[in-house]
Amino acid sequence: MERLEELKNKYKPALDAVQQNGVKLSHLHVQDNKLFIQGAAPSQEAKNAVWNQIKAVDSNYSDVTCDLSIDPSLAPTQTHAAGAAAGGGQGRTYKVQPGDSLSKIAKQFYGDANQYNRIFEANRGKLDNPDKIQVGQELVIPS
Repeated sequence: MERLEELKNKYKPALDAVQQNGVKLSHLHVQDNKLFIQGAAPSQEAKNAVWNQIKAVDSNYSDVTCDLSIDPSLAPTQTHAAGAAAGGGQGRTYKVQPGDSLSKIAKQFYGDANQYNRIFEANRGKLDNPDKIQVGQELVIPS
């Protein structure tokens, strides 16, 4: 766990780019003493943004492995863009997918499943219970 935290700190700019560009991580762990990042980006631009940050940290990729695919279904919808443009609150929105939980979403956006309560608190108007979210629900993900 210590090595994971060390690498997460080193690659914080890349992990911030993951969050800022709507990249959905499926794996973030240490493998062969390297930070292993795997997931899907909503666009080539989002994928490039993550890679640009990785290269800025270590152009030799000596202690990171990054495997990002492109999944256009992760792209924000027009309502997301309109809400952001209108200043619709801090953070971004996320559409709940089958199999999601607040912990899983928190892990994706913050790298820590225990941060689920940040999302719950930001969505108190929509959620009565952090264990009861619905597929298709749009949640605010605070920064």
